[in-house]
Amino acid sequence: MANRKTQSGSTSKRTLEDLKLIALMTRTWIINMTHKAGSGHPGGSLSATDILTALYFNIMNLEPKNPKWEDRDRFVLSKGHAAPALYASLAQAGYFDLKELMTLRKLGSRLQGHPDMKRTPGIESSTGSEGQGLSNGIGMALAGRLDERPYHVYVILGDGEMDCGQVWEAAMSGAHFKVDNLTAIIDRNYYQLDGATKDIMSIEPLKSKWLRFGWNVIEINGHNMKNIITALREAKKVKSQPTVIIAKTVKGKGVSFMEHTADYHGKAPHNLEYLDALDKFMNRLKSRKLSLVKKQNIELLKKLLNITEQHLKSISDEAINTDARKYQKNIEEYLNRKKMLLRKIANMRKKS
Repeated sequence: MANRKTQSGSTSKRTLEDLKLIALMTRTWIINMTHKAGSGHPGGSLSATDILTALYFNIMNLEPKNPKWEDRDRFVLSKGHAAPALYASLAQAGYFDLKELMTLRKLGSRLQGHPDMKRTPGIESSTGSEGQGLSNGIGMALAGRLDERPYHVYVILGDGEMDCGQVWEAAMSGAHFKVDNLTAIIDRNYYQLDGATKDIMSIEPLKSKWLRFGWNVIEINGHNMKNIITALREAKKVKSQPTVIIAKTVKGKGVSFMEHTADYHGKAPHNLEYLDALDKFMNRLKSRKLSLVKKQNIELLKKLLNITEQHLKSISDEAINTDARKYQKNIEEYLNRKKMLLRKIANMRKKS
């Protein structure tokens, strides 16, 4: 495993158990945040979660309490709609309080629907207009080279962004200038805004295209934490050309009804869906071997449980009744599920 530099200058080594727990907590935050907001982009956030976890908690050199540290590694979320996953990663890394996550997309919040570098600590580039992030990242990498800084730049792109001409202009410039202090990661979840990528605009053969553009290409399972970390470490060793990692992922990973569909690209879960998803995540969190993870991550879990409990209590029985009638579901089943979840969270908090 790679070591991550912290503000004090020491290193903090995260085990695979730590990283898997953080990724699971991030997915729970994504469901909490988008449900509370009533809007957002859960599908692409869930598919990028494992990659972001590896970057922020194992790979990148960062100082969360000093976000403008000159030698920090830079990260650009070119697929800016996946902001919930990025915000959850930033908060858990210590850039701002976890409570702020529940202000997603609210008027006056620093956590808008797409990242804003002028308002949110840890955001390097305001993104959301697709296709622009790689150009931004290459500019940062070239600046680092000119300034003789040691930092590395990471850019996550969506596969729907491959439709944008600016991505390929950036790909040409990255190879031409031999930008080896940048790694691009494509979140290849096979879906974009309103359908499958193969139906809207086929981007295959994707690997061959990037090879022809002069990039080193690595293909991985984007949900296998060990594979992600290995690929990111290998990418940093490559000299005289940039590397792109094609991470094969699942849209909506971790929430069964959101997986392999574009339906939740930009749609938040309603009350019943939230209860279903939260039930699954609580069961998975309960099954984690907490004795194998660091104390700091146990503290993150406690805060997640507290805030989740508060949000769950805010969902009225009347709101559950309304949705149960609307979607023709059993009212008592979901009222009982809410009560069961509150008991489960209370028990988990006592044991953690």
